[in-house]
Amino acid sequence: MKIPGLLLSPLLAVSLSMGCASPEPTEQLLETKDCLECNLENANLAQKDLSKAMLNRSNLKNADLSGATLNGALLDSADLSGANLSGASLKAIALTGANLSQANLSNADLENAFLRNANLNNANLSDANLTNADLSNANLEGATLDGAILQGTLMPDGTINP
Repeated sequence: MKIPGLLLSPLLAVSLSMGCASPEPTEQLLETKDCLECNLENANLAQKDLSKAMLNRSNLKNADLSGATLNGALLDSADLSGANLSGASLKAIALTGANLSQANLSNADLENAFLRNANLNNANLSDANLTNADLSNANLEGATLDGAILQGTLMPDGTINP
């Protein structure tokens, strides 16, 4: 049986366009580690290796990043409000201008992290390692720092913690 050319073309176009659909933001991030301005609100990225991922200006509100590895990742101006980053490895991460209000960063390793102008309002930084981190001009109002390691940290007021 022969299919007329007029019917084949639209069917072929539909099947090709379906096969070329762009991946969901979570899939894109896990495959390429490149997801600038992505909407990853409420994403489950717990225990994932996202080292050197590019997530600038992305929405990660209420995302679960507990135990994830984000060493050297770029999250400048990202929205991580309410995110769970407990136990995450965030060494040398760039979070300049990021919104981390009400985020859980307990037991996170933020050694050499860049948090300039970050909003850490009411964030939980209990037992976090902030050794040599840059917190210049960061908002720490209401933040919990119980047991946090602040050795060599550049504080919001411009002083360096001994």
